[in-house]
Amino acid sequence: MTTLLDLKSSVLRQVQRSQSLRSRREPPPSASSPLTHCPDPLPHRVSEESVMFFERMNAILQKQDKMLQAAQAECQRGANAVPPPAEQVDQAFIPDRISRRELDLLYEEAVYTVVNRVGVATPEYVKSEEDIFTFLLKAFDMGKEEHDIILQKVQESKRASFSLRVSVMKAKNLMAKDANGYSDPYCMLGILLGQSPRESEEKKERKFSFRKRKEKLEKRSSTKEVLAARCIHVTEVKPETLNPVWDEHFVFDIDDVHNDLLHLDIWDHDDDVSVAEACKKLNEVSGLRGMGRYFKQIAKSVRSNGSASSGSEENADDFLGCINIPLNEIPVVGYDTWFKLEPRSSASKVQGECHLILKLFTSQRDTALSKRDSNVSIHKKLLNQILEYEHANVQREPYNWNGQVSPPAWTVLTHHAVQTDLSPLQQAIIRWQCYSSHHGTQRVCYSLLLRLLRAIDAEWDPPAVRGDLERQLSDSFRLYTEHCLCLMKNMRQVFPCTSAAAITRYELMLRGIGYMQNMRAFKTVCPLRNELHLDITTAVKKGTAEWYESVIARYKPEEGSLEEQLKRLVQVVDAVCADVQKAQNIYNKLFYNTVKLDFFSVSYRQLEKLVADDINVAMERVCGTLEQQSSRLTQAMGETIFELFMSLKILKGFREFLPLKDAKMLALTGFHNWFKSSIHKWLQIVHDRSCDRIRRAVDKDKLEPVQQAKHSSSAVEVTACFSQVREIWFQLAWPDSAGAFIFVTRLTDNFCSEAVCYSEMITHKIERNQLGQDHKSFTVQLCIALNNTEHVRVFLAHLPRDLDWQGVEQAMEESCGAEGKEQVYKALNGQLYNMDLDLQREAKHLITLLTDKMLPELRRYIQHISLSPDSINNDDAVSPLMKYLHDTMVILTATLVKENLARVLQSLWELLLRMILDTITENRGVQVEFYNRFQYTVETLLQFFHAKGDGLALEDMKSGDYKVLEEELKLNKCSSFELIEQYFLEKISHQKTLKHTRFGRISVKCYYDAPEQRLTVEILHAADIIALDANGLSDPFVIVELCPHHLFPMAKSQRTQVKLKTLHPVFDELFYFHVSPEQYRHRFACLTFTVMDYDWLSTNDFAGEAVAPLSDFCWPGRPNASAAGKSVQPVILHLSRNKPSEKPIMRMLDARIGDREAQEFVRRLKEIEKSMEEE
Repeated sequence: MTTLLDLKSSVLRQVQRSQSLRSRREPPPSASSPLTHCPDPLPHRVSEESVMFFERMNAILQKQDKMLQAAQAECQRGANAVPPPAEQVDQAFIPDRISRRELDLLYEEAVYTVVNRVGVATPEYVKSEEDIFTFLLKAFDMGKEEHDIILQKVQESKRASFSLRVSVMKAKNLMAKDANGYSDPYCMLGILLGQSPRESEEKKERKFSFRKRKEKLEKRSSTKEVLAARCIHVTEVKPETLNPVWDEHFVFDIDDVHNDLLHLDIWDHDDDVSVAEACKKLNEVSGLRGMGRYFKQIAKSVRSNGSASSGSEENADDFLGCINIPLNEIPVVGYDTWFKLEPRSSASKVQGECHLILKLFTSQRDTALSKRDSNVSIHKKLLNQILEYEHANVQREPYNWNGQVSPPAWTVLTHHAVQTDLSPLQQAIIRWQCYSSHHGTQRVCYSLLLRLLRAIDAEWDPPAVRGDLERQLSDSFRLYTEHCLCLMKNMRQVFPCTSAAAITRYELMLRGIGYMQNMRAFKTVCPLRNELHLDITTAVKKGTAEWYESVIARYKPEEGSLEEQLKRLVQVVDAVCADVQKAQNIYNKLFYNTVKLDFFSVSYRQLEKLVADDINVAMERVCGTLEQQSSRLTQAMGETIFELFMSLKILKGFREFLPLKDAKMLALTGFHNWFKSSIHKWLQIVHDRSCDRIRRAVDKDKLEPVQQAKHSSSAVEVTACFSQVREIWFQLAWPDSAGAFIFVTRLTDNFCSEAVCYSEMITHKIERNQLGQDHKSFTVQLCIALNNTEHVRVFLAHLPRDLDWQGVEQAMEESCGAEGKEQVYKALNGQLYNMDLDLQREAKHLITLLTDKMLPELRRYIQHISLSPDSINNDDAVSPLMKYLHDTMVILTATLVKENLARVLQSLWELLLRMILDTITENRGVQVEFYNRFQYTVETLLQFFHAKGDGLALEDMKSGDYKVLEEELKLNKCSSFELIEQYFLEKISHQKTLKHTRFGRISVKCYYDAPEQRLTVEILHAADIIALDANGLSDPFVIVELCPHHLFPMAKSQRTQVKLKTLHPVFDELFYFHVSPEQYRHRFACLTFTVMDYDWLSTNDFAGEAVAPLSDFCWPGRPNASAAGKSVQPVILHLSRNKPSEKPIMRMLDARIGDREAQEFVRRLKEIEKSMEEE
């Protein structure tokens, strides 16, 4: 209710102010008024300031677009090869400098690895020992002499002892040996000891098998010739399958890594006690004699099934194939492949493949480090040393190093990892630790770190990571996470949008962090860091707060005057808007796609709250200061406040990108309330500058059409000014319905007053310029002025749409009900209506100036028509006028817009009608030819102004004065009898319209006897006659006669008896008249009943009259004209007392002095009128 009452008072004030825009300018304007009734030219400084003011406003309104363009340009600049800024060095990553002693021991380890290389080197490895040593010298910064000493020491040390790890994974497509179509395969594998080259040549043509025929076994002198039993292993039996899966692992000690051979048999298990069980027992005993005994038992199983059965071999295990792999053919990193099964001899039939994983490693190393540290620790030190050297030698984009090392480095690292039997998981962990630690001091490509994390995840096996390795991996995850969180906190400096390379690095870093928090390894070794998402959010918030503090420190909004403080706050808000835009366009996508964090929401809500707190405090100071200064707001302060409002509006506008639940309660939700009082004063400043701009536009206007338009520069400038003010309001987008209504009312009032004042100023300019100008130039300028007013009027006609009146009405209806909506409608439409009236009034004034300029010529041409002799035909008499009008029309059509052309033509048409009517009125009673000529003139003008439908509409032209003139001409061309007949037609028509009058009524009965051609009139009685005597009564009698007299020359008037002292006389008298059919057929033939008051000493007084057309009684078919006419009902006629001189026909007849009938008719009517005046 309070809101509605406030609005009512506001509406009342606005309506009172807008009752008439013109009336507000009638009193002399005060000195502070920005527009005066008759403005003088503006000072140059003031006019220029107004122009600059609107230029600044336009720049403020375009701020958001410019901000977007700047962001796009910044991104385009960032797309170029701009290196990313340096990332701060994390002290936790800086390793302790390795001592020279430790470096020598590490060098010895590297040399030992090179000297004891095994395996077949692929092309990516360096084969030359000399090349590898050259690399090591540089990587370890080692001198030649030191190298020689360490190399000699290594060569004198005990060579490395090697072992072979064999993983029997599975086989496929084996041959079926059992009746059921399957086999029961198992594997027997062992190492064949090294052989001399001669023995190797002899055995090229035969394949070795652990299962030998009986006779060949018996010829052996010892078991060693077959195979040392300690080197034999056997897998589990997989029943009924041709594609067995074993996944069993064995380790063999190697005596001669260069000459030994791995041999594997696959057998189909058939006997109850087979080689498999025997081999298992054999491997459980020790001592050469025991080994020999059990080996013989294994051999015997070839001949029998290990029981007391016969010597047949029906139940012996069947051979399925074998594989022979020389150890010197195994690659550096080992085998992980499928091997095709081979037969024992050319007669054997085998098929299928077996999947083996082979790897050679050292079981014993004679180095100082290997005796002291773990293999993992040694490899990590070696990798760190090589990384430092390799990265230092990267020339191009070292920050984008993908971790690839040189072939010598790769060779050393691979051999060392293989020799020390590091598993793929251990190697992946070591690489991650080294590279992530190195990244803390020397940046590498984040895709490398992500790749290393994926390698750990792919090889992850929790039981394999225990103790120190688990702790070290946990520490590396923790340090790297803290490093990344620190970079996130400072992301605006470290990963700016201006550098595409930095953004790419940031995305990869976030992907790495996002991947890490979902890794099995991370969840296992860092169980307490399961809230990494919260840590990232905290880092973002902290970084945002620190960045905002840096912005405050840069602009220092608390220093300087109040105006300077506001300007600095504008810079702060603009910087925040730019940051928010980057967050929305770039950073948010990175965070959401990588770590599923809504970065924009987190940073925007925080920045929005910080800005709101600071601006609220500042605006409280502004409001307090303005109150102390008597509410005076300077233009500079107003511009700054407006710019601050717009900047806050831009910042608030980003809320549309928030999730719906987050966009409801924000600190800037009601920020417009902080500016309410300031905006009121600001709109007054805008109005003042608009007025200055309009005055300047009028002063500079040369009243020449611009380009293809028909208005001049001032109209363009005025509408441009209105458009900018309208855009200012549109950009304000005031959300409060009550406030919006008040502002819209204020703006509408400003627009209307400025438009009316502009039209007045342009009119005064025309009035000043008319002196000394020729008719054509003045006409053109006046037409342009008319077009200017119309241009502004049409522009303001769109105010309801441009200012969204409908939206304001709906908002007020929602908040204040139907009454609020009605108040809005009345106030706004009232203002617009009054403005339109004033502009149309100004337009009429301009048109009057135009027609007044044409008036002398028009009078001359009308007089020419009036005085033209009858010998001149009508065309010649009218042609001068028409030529003048045609020449004028050419100018008007070329310079006026359609609406104004119609107005001018209408005004000119009405002027000509009045002039012709005045001429005819002054020349009554002349010859008919005079009126015919003007009839022709009017018809010619009618066609001219109608212009075959392109000009004025006929229905608009044939109204008002045209009808009066047409009637005047028509009557003036009639004879006196025709005028008298027309007079009675009008009286008959008027009688029919009478219902009740104060002059009373008369009751009569009329009927016609056709055979006798006799009209009988019964005057029955009268009622309510007016009192004409001093006693308040009258002495009435009735005169009845046939009219007009020239139609009934033989008929005499008849009268009733006088009824004394009554207002309701009863007569009951009969009168007879002879009426022929030729007489009663005329429409104007009638009976007149004149009621008179009888006076003894003076003339009788006129009390009233009534008429009845004869057609009502005499025409055939009428009840009154039948035999039963006497029984018809009487007719009630109402009396009237009209002055005859008021009728144009009376004036025309009176002007016909030489016409006896006309003068006689006028005389009788004048007597009646005279009696009325004497009363």
